[in-house]
Amino acid sequence: MQNRLEPILLQKKREVADLYQRLEQDTHHSIAKILRGEFKPEFSSHFKNALKSSSLAVIAEIKRKSPSKGMIAPISDPVSLAKRYISGGASALSILTDKEFFGGQIDDLIQVSEIIQKKSTPILRKDFIIDNVQIAEALVSGASAILCIIAAVGMKAKSLIEFAHSIGLDVLVEIHDPEELKIALDCGADIIGINNRNLKTFEVDIESSLNIITAIPKTIIKVAESGITDPALARQYYQAGFDAVLIGEALVKSNDPEKFIRECRNG
Repeated sequence: MQNRLEPILLQKKREVADLYQRLEQDTHHSIAKILRGEFKPEFSSHFKNALKSSSLAVIAEIKRKSPSKGMIAPISDPVSLAKRYISGGASALSILTDKEFFGGQIDDLIQVSEIIQKKSTPILRKDFIIDNVQIAEALVSGASAILCIIAAVGMKAKSLIEFAHSIGLDVLVEIHDPEELKIALDCGADIIGINNRNLKTFEVDIESSLNIITAIPKTIIKVAESGITDPALARQYYQAGFDAVLIGEALVKSNDPEKFIRECRNG
């Protein structure tokens, strides 16, 4: 069976190399300065705090396609969709910036962050982060947090988390099984997302999150990811102890994403 994660990581390595090459030509770029420790924006993420709520927090995702399903929604105006999510009560936004496999782009993040900055809604850069240069790029593009996938980086997550925290970004650390949970905890994760989707096969098992949550310490913010197709399931995760859910496909396909988010939060 094809391992769907391998070609994605190979592409990320190419993108990272290309970004470093461009920075060699522009050593005064904000990203280059951040990597050298010469520039630290006056910025404090509130992504983690946004997930601490008296009701279920919804991280609403802007997602055009996936490797397993192809095109999901032809989103031509990510800013307009982001505004609808916020109107519905989304606690945070997730913006996919991978172009090759998910149809996203870093410009989506930049455009949305510029428009919603005054609304104080934090944004997660959803991508396959494997290097500090992507984290610095996320910051200058307007992200409040980045995704760190244990299946993609293993113990390297520790240095990535530490770097992100050092420049004011929160980190959603994604796991799939108890072994990855141990790595995440050893690496200092304080926000853990359990992805119901197996990244090697892209198959979804909505029970995965429920099977692992009891092993996560109470001090950790817990997020359920993938396969959340209706508000009733989101509320089931909340009853099980999750602080937040990350929802993409169901929202971008919904005719009324505002109502969907409200029903997740309030029942």
